[in-house]
Amino acid sequence: MRRLVTWSSRSARRLERGASLVEYALLMALIALVCVTALQFLGNSSSSSLDRSGSSIFVR
Repeated sequence: MRRLVTWSSRSARRLERGASLVEYALLMALIALVCVTALQFLGNSSSSSLDRSGSSIFVR
């Protein structure tokens, strides 16, 4: 009986460790997706804003 309890507790720890790894991987993927989306959105709007600012500063 003691071997069964020891084996099940080891197995549970391995499953928890594996679950934590999957959760961290999903969290990192979500953060990366949010960052890429934000960069795409802000990149387009900031590019046009910088173009307007630059053209107003350097008048020919």
